[in-house]
Amino acid sequence: MKFLIDDANIERIKAIYNYYPIDGVTTNPSILYKCGRPPYEALHDIREFIGNKAELHVQVVSTTAEEMVEEGRKIERTLGNNTYIKIPTIPEGLKAMSILRGEGYHVTATAIYTPTQAYLAAKAGAEYAAPYVNRIDNLGGDGVTTTKKIQDIYSRNNLSTRILAAGFKNSQQVQELCEYGVTCLTIASDVIENLIKNANVTAAVTDFVTDFESLCGKGKTMLNCEE
Repeated sequence: MKFLIDDANIERIKAIYNYYPIDGVTTNPSILYKCGRPPYEALHDIREFIGNKAELHVQVVSTTAEEMVEEGRKIERTLGNNTYIKIPTIPEGLKAMSILRGEGYHVTATAIYTPTQAYLAAKAGAEYAAPYVNRIDNLGGDGVTTTKKIQDIYSRNNLSTRILAAGFKNSQQVQELCEYGVTCLTIASDVIENLIKNANVTAAVTDFVTDFESLCGKGKTMLNCEE
C-alpha cells in the first residue's frame, strides 16, 4: 500500500515524514496557492527533501491537450523521472494522457467524480486515477462507494491503473477504503495526524508510565531502572 501526503508546505511535509511511513507527495494548483510560494520553488524543495525515489505528483494548469502535454514535459524535466503528471479527466485531458503515456511519462488522472471518468482514464493509459472522496460527498454522492465501484471496474476488466484516493475529510473514509483493498491513498497533513490521535490510547500510555514510575521511581524507564 502507498501512503502519500497531499500538501505543498515543506515544513508540514517534514513534520509528517518524521513520524509516518510516507511514500511521496501530491500537490495541485490550489494546494500550491495555499502554500504561497512560487510553484517551482516549493516543488524543488519538496523533491530535494523526499529524494528521487519517492513519488511527486504535480498538476498541469492548461486546458488544451497540446498545452497540457508541454506542461507535463516541463514538469518532469524540471523535477525528475519519478514525477507524475496530474491531468484533469476531461476530454482534452484524456487526449493529453494518451500522448504523454505514449512518450513514457508517468500520468495521474485527477478531478475524478464518477466511475466512468475513471474507466476512460485507465483506457487512456493513466497509471493512477484520483477520485475526490469528500468532494463527491459534498455533491450529495458517496465518495467511498464511488471509489469502491472504480476499484471493482478495474479489477473486473483487468485494468492496471491504480486508484490514488484523495480528498479525505476524516479517518473513517480512510479506514473503509483500506479495508476494501484500495492500495494508494493521498491524505492532507491534518487528516494524517488524526489517523492515530485517540484519547483512550493517550490515557493508556499515561497509565503505563504512572504505574512504572510508581514501581521504579520518577523518570525511570526500562533504560535506567535497576536490573
